[in-house]
Amino acid sequence: QVQLVESGGGLVQAGGSLRLSCAASARTFSRYTMGWFRQAPGKEREFIAAISWSGGTTYYEDSVKGRFTISRENAKNTVYLQMNNLNPDDTAIYYCACAPDVGGSYDYWGQGTQVTVSS
Repeated sequence: QVQLVESGGGLVQAGGSLRLSCAASARTFSRYTMGWFRQAPGKEREFIAAISWSGGTTYYEDSVKGRFTISRENAKNTVYLQMNNLNPDDTAIYYCACAPDVGGSYDYWGQGTQVTVSS
């Protein structure tokens, strides 16, 4: 069982930045692919970014490329999402998730953290 706890959400003006953190309980965190997702009001949850176990490979949804950066510190069992140049369309609940198996599904999810971007 893996427990994930997100933090760092809040209210920010358009053009501003936030850094989200996700702390994992698993001793084998360094083996897992980690991802960030978000869900806006009235919309389905969508993929935002993912990072391989080593941090050497990253993936981004097109709308956040060049603005968001995913990273991880395996020694701290933590994954981050640096979000720059935020706009109101980025308003959503942001979730981190863990895929224990390479190429597998995201089996574990955090409770989410709210990000609100005002215009």
